[in-house]
Amino acid sequence: MDSTVHVSEHDPKIQGVLQFIRQTWASLTRDHSHILLAVQDSKVAPVEAGKWPLFISELEDKAKIEARLDEVLTGDQRGLVEVKRVTERLPDEHGLLWLPHAFVVPASERFNEMYNWDSYFTNVGLLREGGHLGLAKSMVDNHAYQVIHYGSVLNANRTYYLTRSQPPFLSIMAREFFEADGGGDLEWLRGLMPALDKYYRFYTSAPHIVDETGLSRYFDFGEGPAPEVLSSEVDQHGENHYQRTAKFFRDHAEGFDFGYDLERFYDVKSDTLTPLFYKGDRSMREAACDIGCRFGWFNVDVIHYAPVCLNSLLYRFETDMAHFHELLGSEAERIAWQHRANVRKAKVNELMWDEAAGLYFDYHIEKNVRRPYPSASTFYPLWAGLASPDQAKRVQANLPLLERRGGLMMSDAVTQCQWDAPFGWAPYQLLAVRGLLRYGFVSDARRLASKFVRLVTDVFAQTGVIFEKYDVDSCSVDSESTVAFGYSMNCVGFGWTNAVYIELLHIATTASESPR
Repeated sequence: MDSTVHVSEHDPKIQGVLQFIRQTWASLTRDHSHILLAVQDSKVAPVEAGKWPLFISELEDKAKIEARLDEVLTGDQRGLVEVKRVTERLPDEHGLLWLPHAFVVPASERFNEMYNWDSYFTNVGLLREGGHLGLAKSMVDNHAYQVIHYGSVLNANRTYYLTRSQPPFLSIMAREFFEADGGGDLEWLRGLMPALDKYYRFYTSAPHIVDETGLSRYFDFGEGPAPEVLSSEVDQHGENHYQRTAKFFRDHAEGFDFGYDLERFYDVKSDTLTPLFYKGDRSMREAACDIGCRFGWFNVDVIHYAPVCLNSLLYRFETDMAHFHELLGSEAERIAWQHRANVRKAKVNELMWDEAAGLYFDYHIEKNVRRPYPSASTFYPLWAGLASPDQAKRVQANLPLLERRGGLMMSDAVTQCQWDAPFGWAPYQLLAVRGLLRYGFVSDARRLASKFVRLVTDVFAQTGVIFEKYDVDSCSVDSESTVAFGYSMNCVGFGWTNAVYIELLHIATTASESPR
């Protein structure tokens, strides 16, 4: 494997990227003084021309929030924001959900709200860079607030996301902040436990739990097309993602392997997508892999899988909770949480580990088989620490399947979907690198980290900005000519890429032993 890529924090080009990132944190941060900017949403139109709704939960004090807006908005600005309770929404009315603390958005142009798993990776960068402890704490507190007031850590704080969550990073997000803050604020940690318990139950209760396996799946509670897709995932011909997908099904109805029975998701006679398609499409967005083909084409069969990623995250959640209860002096709770983790670890390794391939695969809960689709999700069990040393070695030996000049591809399949080859995404670079480090593969981890840092640095030298996703094979950022499904734009910002860049640079230049 090529090991010639080296990076240095003293490189002037890298210093230029770091300066850009430090300047960008401010432009991506939203607090109450930015509420007029935050309520605006390019993915939907305002209910009334020039007027944006701000929704609050039934548990909130409406008068208190109205008074807060009066403080931070001028008279003319104040008239542009209408506070309403979530229960007062009109059909098809969408808007921002109130959060009490400051947060970082991924980008201003499309993702102008607080996202669930994005926020974890953003916090990694904020904590590594230093000087942002208050903001990092606000991000954790906002997620806990969402669980109590809106039912889960939502996909993001918009009303059209009330029916789904995203990969559950809240426990590790809380743990990393707690430790960065010195590990002494036990009262803050104790206050967080009800939200952590409730969020864990969200993913381990019906319909997310799969009783036959004891493992969990992704599942959106909504029905029909996702509202944000209808209005924002539109190509240059005016066709949205659903129209393009129906056309693909129509053109490939005969003799094509979709990875599932097509008739469950597409009615050939009426040329329409079925209700199960929309359920799968929404749930795929909870899995945060929109769009790819890991769970069959367009990932619409996702509700019939126990995914490697989700169950690795829940194992990590369980071990974090055991650790928290140990700190809080609750021995019985520590034992119970560790038992849950041990049971899940055994199940993941029984059902998802493929000895022949030397990879972890997602498990189909109806067919009782693994789907042999090599993807970067195979590094999740290494990141979470549930793989054995021998399993980790097998995964490490398979790096050539996905490793390219600029880092790790999402899969080895080219599908014209952005969560497949040749694209690499910052979160998975970090998960893989930290997973490799955990099992002692330091040279591999540093090489992967260096590759992605070099790619982002070189593209920044050409463009002056940082992007959402990268083609790690050609080392470019062209997505509009290669992505045919979902949204093809490559957003500039970009919160998690900024953060992962900082952390990977640190690992590439300092790593010599495994982190926790």
